[in-house]
Amino acid sequence: MADGAPEEAAWLRDAGPDREARLAALFEGCRPRLERMVEARMDPVLRARLGASDVLQETWLEVQQRVDDWVRAPDMTFYLWVRFLAAQRLLKLRRFHVGAQKRDARRQVADAPAGPAATTAALVDRLVATGPSPSGVAAAGELRQRLLDVLDAMDATDREVLALRHFEELSNAEVARTLGIEPDAASKRYLRALARLKTAYVRDVGGTGPARP
Repeated sequence: MADGAPEEAAWLRDAGPDREARLAALFEGCRPRLERMVEARMDPVLRARLGASDVLQETWLEVQQRVDDWVRAPDMTFYLWVRFLAAQRLLKLRRFHVGAQKRDARRQVADAPAGPAATTAALVDRLVATGPSPSGVAAAGELRQRLLDVLDAMDATDREVLALRHFEELSNAEVARTLGIEPDAASKRYLRALARLKTAYVRDVGGTGPARP
């Protein structure tokens, strides 16, 4: 059973008349990370029609309907459970609004339980923001293109591990649980992805790679 999950479930189960307020407080505590997850994974077509807040509003309604199931069997932390619901909601919305339109093969990774794969453009934006800042507009553009090239050539699961660590700031254990892989494998994939990114950063003056979350 996931660390912290039984305590969170008991906190809700024993809340009495304060249960709804406690549930809302737990959800609001998750909101910043959930927003980052949704923003990174929204298809451009879907993004033109909905915002992250719309996805989370629908997720909140589902949380209210299904929380008793989680309380009875809290096999993951509240955040990972809500993240799973949000990812599945995002998948449903994408299928409804985007339909069978061809998806970018570079973004393919198992849809569940991680949800739609993070876009390479969104991941590059995050990496540039957390890594060394290149001097000048031209240098910034060159770094961005190098990162895109490296990410495009990267194994899809390695890229997803990177997204989970840098976008959502999940721990290695949470990444492993989300992707259904062993923690050692998640750690190795993360280190491998970081090593690949250094090939892009070392060409930038003073660049040493993205900061680890």
